[in-house]
Amino acid sequence: MDFIVIITVIVLIIMGVFHFYWSFGGLLGLDKALPTKDAKLLLNPSKPLTFFVGLVLIVFAFIAYSLQFHDLTTLRSTTLYKYSGLFISILFILRAVGEFNAVGFFKKIKDTEFAIYDTKYFSPLCLGLGIVFTILTYKAFAGD
Repeated sequence: MDFIVIITVIVLIIMGVFHFYWSFGGLLGLDKALPTKDAKLLLNPSKPLTFFVGLVLIVFAFIAYSLQFHDLTTLRSTTLYKYSGLFISILFILRAVGEFNAVGFFKKIKDTEFAIYDTKYFSPLCLGLGIVFTILTYKAFAGD
């Protein structure tokens, strides 16, 4: 499980770095990261919001690392880590399922560049991250 968590941490950090890059005006991959319909963006996040998402992803990486490698019995905020892991697992699984229109496994819009990447990469990645966080959280709660 250690190897899987290390990969998870690296992936979350890379995702965070991409969000930082986009928040400072970078364009690489942005056309594949935002849902569209009829060549119009369905989501147009502000630069501060994109930066905030990057920070959140880095925090998620830290939580994954902590749930696997820290002795949670010695930390004061053990409950915070456990419930954060639970929240993150639910968040990623819900993202994988989607909102039944443009995002997730059950989206209606399937012929855009984003939709293709979402089906092949983004939704499976979110499901995988959700499963990893579910396992980490279960192990943390079982350790009580």
